[in-house]
Amino acid sequence: MSTGVIFSAVTALGLIRLPDVYTRTHAASKSSTLGVMGILAGTFIHFWLIEDHFNPQLIIAIAFLFITSPVAGHLIGRASYMSGIPLAKETVRDDMKAAVEKKVDEKK
Repeated sequence: MSTGVIFSAVTALGLIRLPDVYTRTHAASKSSTLGVMGILAGTFIHFWLIEDHFNPQLIIAIAFLFITSPVAGHLIGRASYMSGIPLAKETVRDDMKAAVEKKVDEKK
């Protein structure tokens, strides 16, 4: 559970400190997923080993979170890019620019 709390704290720090929507989305989707999964796994292990209560709903919640959170973060970042939200000035490389230009050229 402590590992989950640490990852959640890193998420909060990333959301405050990072410069643009793309890096914030990365922090929110990756480390918060690990944080919540750590807390759920700790809860599952506690109730299974200490309280002798097996709860499969926690396993399902971990699997659901593991699948949906990174996908949602990716889609939010992609929608932001397609909406024209600018990258941070510190950004070194823009891999999406070539792909978007290629798609636009294909439509013509």
